[in-house]
Amino acid sequence: MFSTEYEPTSVEADAMLPTKFGEFRMRAFYDESSDKEHALLYTGEKSSLVPLVRIHSECLTGDAFSSLKCDCGSQLEESMKEIQKHGSGAIVYLRQEGRGIGLYAKIQAYALQEQGFDTLDANLELGFPADARTYDFAAVMLSSIGFNEVDLMTNNPEKIHQLNESGIEVKSRVPIIIETCEYNRSYLKTKSTRMGHLLRV
Repeated sequence: MFSTEYEPTSVEADAMLPTKFGEFRMRAFYDESSDKEHALLYTGEKSSLVPLVRIHSECLTGDAFSSLKCDCGSQLEESMKEIQKHGSGAIVYLRQEGRGIGLYAKIQAYALQEQGFDTLDANLELGFPADARTYDFAAVMLSSIGFNEVDLMTNNPEKIHQLNESGIEVKSRVPIIIETCEYNRSYLKTKSTRMGHLLRV
């Protein structure tokens, strides 16, 4: 079981990860409550700067396959760039595919979207909530490296609320705006008009 106490000399699931955006350390976590493994990419944990943090939910289609149906992959790459530029921060990578409904149901929802449902109604049609994600374990991950106050890169007010409720002080919100295209315009409009995300679409 992973300890939230950072012991640099102990053998933990924590190692250097060089990326095309710069060097991070990567730390793996196991969340017993959800039976899922999550990842933390971080840098500058000993800096005096307020860390720049992105809480990112897994999106196989966007993160790995460069899907244009969403802005997830672009947001992840932009966050990694900005964190390296800032000098201190983290990507909290949560295994909450498809707003928490899983990959299989997400692709079922994609099929419904081809029939005219928007992303929210597709989830509801399948019997799932509009957004099943939670962010309390993100606080555990951030606390493990001493990030107890952060500037949060997000357009989703719910992330700010849940992080504050879990003991991580969000000092400011940093918008993350990705260019729209014909494939993601409806998706982004639904997030803005029906889900409370702070976007101009």
